Amino acid sequence: MAKAFSIEDGNLATRPIITSRERIYKDIDLSFAKRPSGDVYKKTDAAAVKQAIKNLLLTSDTEKPFRPYFGGNLGRMLFELSEDYDEDNIRDTIMNAIGNFEPRARVRQVNVNTSPDFNSVDVTVIFQVISTSEVEQLNVSLTRLR
Repeated sequence: MAKAFSIEDGNLATRPIITSRERIYKDIDLSFAKRPSGDVYKKTDAAAVKQAIKNLLLTSDTEKPFRPYFGGNLGRMLFELSEDYDEDNIRDTIMNAIGNFEPRARVRQVNVNTSPDFNSVDVTVIFQVISTSEVEQLNVSLTRLR
């Protein structure tokens, strides 16, 4: 498809027009540590996406107002390891949660290691940050406290 340009545009018809918009992902650091300038620290790019995925996985259903299905709900699975959930169910739940609620990440691999005798789940999520070639790894460990 040929594009029509006005005479004022000059010689634009002969040069390729390539545009790319670089996205910078920014989030507030949830430690709320204070910088010397008085502002809070910010997380950018892969660190921001990693923090968002961790929060997503640790959020329980109905915990976020007006979004009852938001979250990975790993805490619920931790208490029902020996009865209802196996590693494949946990893996599918994590992949669906990230696919539905975190558009900045593309999941490459999810490894789940459950220990029903110790009431613990270890999850490793390997993901790619969208619009970059960065591949990151997030480790989340949940253990029941008594």
